[in-house]
Amino acid sequence: MSNNRETQPHSPVSVVFVHGMRASGAIWEHQIDHVRAAGHEAVAVDLPAHGSRRNDQFTMDGAFDAVDDAVASLPDGPVALVGLSLGGYTSLAWAARPGTTDRLVGVLAAGCTADPKGKPVRLYRDISRRVASAVYLSRRLRGRVVHPAVHRMQLAVEAMPFSPLHSAPGGADLRQLEIAPRQTAEMHRPTWDVVTDALTHLAGMSSIANVRAARVPLWFVNGAHDRMRMEEQRHLAAARDGALVVLPKAGHPVNTDAPNAFNRVLSRALADFGRAAWNTGGHERADYHFAA
Repeated sequence: MSNNRETQPHSPVSVVFVHGMRASGAIWEHQIDHVRAAGHEAVAVDLPAHGSRRNDQFTMDGAFDAVDDAVASLPDGPVALVGLSLGGYTSLAWAARPGTTDRLVGVLAAGCTADPKGKPVRLYRDISRRVASAVYLSRRLRGRVVHPAVHRMQLAVEAMPFSPLHSAPGGADLRQLEIAPRQTAEMHRPTWDVVTDALTHLAGMSSIANVRAARVPLWFVNGAHDRMRMEEQRHLAAARDGALVVLPKAGHPVNTDAPNAFNRVLSRALADFGRAAWNTGGHERADYHFAA
């Protein structure tokens, strides 16, 4: 893909938003309105097994294809990725790929500074597989009412620092998602299979390695109460050009817990990416707590 920076030297940075596990592009509504009001083009993807692509199985290659399509849909010029949780890991991995488009000028990765490579993620993947199996069995035997044993297993998973439940918007409850015989708003929420599939792909991937390989500025944004902050300093240190922002009143879904503060950080990040893209005085490093 050709570089269009010479023909459009002051094009606003366009933005691709990538959602977290068991969510969809709809979580970015306030951020899309915010950046469009500031003159940026923006699009939010639905990853495989989520939202409009709920019938597809999640794979990392499929997630990359979704990002590729989103970037191609935007006008010529610089592009930034903004990802939360699974979307953050996907964005970092996409930025680290050999041959990534030279239109990419930065990544804002939120809620994804726990390196997923290694035994912990494999453990949580195996637990999520057991939860999914127990849920489906209980639904068949008990008319979709969750067995108390499944609830006890849910509580055990919730207690873990890398629990897949922490990625569910609004702290979604397994019983809420599975008991109702006729679901309406929850009807298309991804099942536990997507947790197993996603963690299977994440378990073999090092976000630290992806951070080292990325050749664009990276902003890491975490909620102060997010249990997945555990390796944020390692991620910051691994970045060629990194910034870290912690929002004090937010948890894992940082863009919805503190939307106004997140939008202010997003504006600063996009300005930083624009300065880097056009080499207008370098960019601004941040490592601080931002008032929510």
